[in-house]
Amino acid sequence: MDNKSLVETLAKRLNRSQSDVEKLLEAFISAVKERCGDLDSVAIPGFGTFEAKKRLERISVNPATGKRMLIPPKITLSFKPSALLKNKLR
Repeated sequence: MDNKSLVETLAKRLNRSQSDVEKLLEAFISAVKERCGDLDSVAIPGFGTFEAKKRLERISVNPATGKRMLIPPKITLSFKPSALLKNKLR
C-alpha cells in the first residue's frame, strides 16, 4: 500500500477529506521522527512499538582485503509488533 492509497482508505473510514488525513498523517510521522531522533520509543497500542537504538562506533575488518576500518556510530530504528497484531497476522 502506498501513501496515496493509505490516505484514501483513512479518509473513507474517518469520513474526512483527504487533505485533513494527509495533514494528520504528516503530523504523526513528524512526531515519530522527532521522538525516535531523541532515542525515545513510540508505542502504539494494538499495533506495536518503534524503538530507536544508538549503535556505537566499532572496528570492522573487510574480508576481501583484511583491512581494518572504523565504522561510525549511528541510530537505527526497530519495530516490534504488538501481540495483538502478531495474532491477527497468524
